Amino acid sequence: MQRIVQDQSDAVTGTEAQGAKRRFSLPLKTTILVVFFLTTVPFLIAIIQINYRSSERVVRAHAGEMVERFRTETIREVVSEFETLTSLITTTAELGRRAPDLFTDSRALSYFFTMLSHSETLLNVYVGTEDGAFWQARHIHDPEAEIHGSVPPKGAKYAYRLVEPNKGPPVLDRYIFLDAEQTVLGDASAVSGYDPRGRAWYNMAANTSGTVITDPELFWAFGLVGFTVAAPYHIDGQLTGVVATDVTLDRFSRYLAEKPVSPNSLSYMLDDRGLVLAASDGTTHFGNDNDRVALSHVADVENRVVSMAYSQRHDVHGDEVFNFTYEGQEFIVALSSFQEKLGKPWRLMVITPLSDFTAEFNTSNRLMLIIGLAAVAIQLMTITIIASYVASPLQRLSRKVARIQSLESASDITLVRSRVREVAVLSQAIETLDTAVQAFARFVPVALVRQLLEADQKLELGGQSRFLTILFCDVEAFSTLAERIAARDLLSRVSALLGVVTHRVHEEKGTIDKFVGDGVMSFWGAPAPLEKHAFHACVSALAIQRDLEGLNQNWRDTDVPEMRLRVGIHSDVVLVGNVGSQERMSYTVLGDGVNIAARLEGCNKLYGTDICISHDTFREAGDQLCVRPIDELQVKGRRALVTIYELLGAHGVGAAFEPSEETLEVARLTRRAFDAMVAGDKTSALAAYRDVLAKRPNDPVASRHVKRLEERADNMTLQDNTPEVGDV
Repeated sequence: MQRIVQDQSDAVTGTEAQGAKRRFSLPLKTTILVVFFLTTVPFLIAIIQINYRSSERVVRAHAGEMVERFRTETIREVVSEFETLTSLITTTAELGRRAPDLFTDSRALSYFFTMLSHSETLLNVYVGTEDGAFWQARHIHDPEAEIHGSVPPKGAKYAYRLVEPNKGPPVLDRYIFLDAEQTVLGDASAVSGYDPRGRAWYNMAANTSGTVITDPELFWAFGLVGFTVAAPYHIDGQLTGVVATDVTLDRFSRYLAEKPVSPNSLSYMLDDRGLVLAASDGTTHFGNDNDRVALSHVADVENRVVSMAYSQRHDVHGDEVFNFTYEGQEFIVALSSFQEKLGKPWRLMVITPLSDFTAEFNTSNRLMLIIGLAAVAIQLMTITIIASYVASPLQRLSRKVARIQSLESASDITLVRSRVREVAVLSQAIETLDTAVQAFARFVPVALVRQLLEADQKLELGGQSRFLTILFCDVEAFSTLAERIAARDLLSRVSALLGVVTHRVHEEKGTIDKFVGDGVMSFWGAPAPLEKHAFHACVSALAIQRDLEGLNQNWRDTDVPEMRLRVGIHSDVVLVGNVGSQERMSYTVLGDGVNIAARLEGCNKLYGTDICISHDTFREAGDQLCVRPIDELQVKGRRALVTIYELLGAHGVGAAFEPSEETLEVARLTRRAFDAMVAGDKTSALAAYRDVLAKRPNDPVASRHVKRLEERADNMTLQDNTPEVGDV
């Protein structure tokens, strides 16, 4: 047993060593480039070392540059967004001035619809006139929200809103609902006192000569908070109306979230009082006090880093960049003003953890490498092209070899062709190897093939002693069956049976040793060590018998004779390895334990059982098996008697193998009878075996022992006629 443990340890150590070699190997292309660098630019090592010491400074500079670029681009994008809206509204207002009747009929709505359908930014577009009229095209933001007491029609994407005092009284606030193709789906109206001239956006624009941007306000029709961009238009110097559009604050929050300066950065748009207008983390909250909007203050943000960063600022209104530390983590904070470019006292605050830039820690080294390698750039490109040309087919071949090594067919990977002669020859050789290995794996245990492919050792004759479990199985009365069935049908049935055996052995991590006519020899615990190998072998035997019953059921339906399989299992120390000659060898097991397993299979015929196991197997598998003792037999070459058992079931491996209450009772009664027989108590043994027959009248084991006990002479001991395994 110590030798076995040492062998297993050596195998594990060898596997780890092989794995280490593969882990530290380099691809061909990488190897070529590494050699080129090591032989061409060794003087750069000193420069890299010096540059490494200054990496922290470079990281900080890079982080500051990224933050500066982000805030510049963000301000430009936000300002550009407002400039676009301002230009759009200014142009629309100018159109109203040049075409006075445009905003007095439905043409205005069609024009607004066109603007709305071509912009994701606009929430709505509308015009209010000096006579109190109001024309609006808007998105249906919430299809379930009621408008004038009813929800919009199904499929409504847009709506026209009209307030026309000249058609009253009463003055109606009317909605016309449209789908995406501008098809009218329905309308809704109600008496309204709405007058655009009383709105803040109207009065703010009317009191200026240009386009204005309002402070944040609550859009009651949408339940959203945002800004209004408005522009007046005049005819003959008289104010005629105001054109406007609404933009929600969440539009800017989405923009900040979509373009972070780093993975964990935070961006906020604040007004001059520190109120949050937009936030990249979606923590913006709005309240309202009647028509007044109540924005959250930056100090109330749940993330304390934000409020702490804001409290560390020095310039209340201008631009600044500074660093601060919170809970051991350093942050870069940048504040930028919109005042100059937008005319609003708003500020952009960007907070970036310095740790986000540690991935750029080697920027300085790479820059120095680029400078040092500039002189050899042409050579490097040439080497890279050549390496790629050679390595590309080799990489494909490597993947194919990996598939072969794992015993997966690599036929789906096409033949690798190359103008390099050696690569072409290697490709053809690997094709041949794939075919050979796939064929080899069908005649040799798959685990052994995989072990041979993964090891660096040659295939040699020899073996080692291991404690294994061996299983023999054979078809009962095969000769008689062969006389009753046509040869082709017999071959088909035997193949189906052997397929079941092979599947169940492999499923329980066993190794098929050989097929002997209608019989199979298999073993557990080699080539790879296996815990509970005896138990796996027993479960495999039970599964084989269960599957055979399924085959027999099909054959009964077709009026074909059934097949019965006898199984013998024994656990012992045997010699396992490559046996044969240098020209041809077989991976198999040898030893007295193999002979015992074969003879146990024959014991089934003597006792009428299906699965016969040795005491060594029962002892190795433990209490998970349900067995009953059959008899004590004399093995040739051994003085001690060998106790054999019938395998009836197994615990903990599924309901199909759990023994029934009747089976458990039969096993208990048989054990009592066997113990009495071994103790020499003929009377008790006979009575107990008769109890078994009372439970199971046709029980072959009990029937045989009752007959033996009744016929045996009173003066003869129970061991006198003990069968010998070699005689079976």
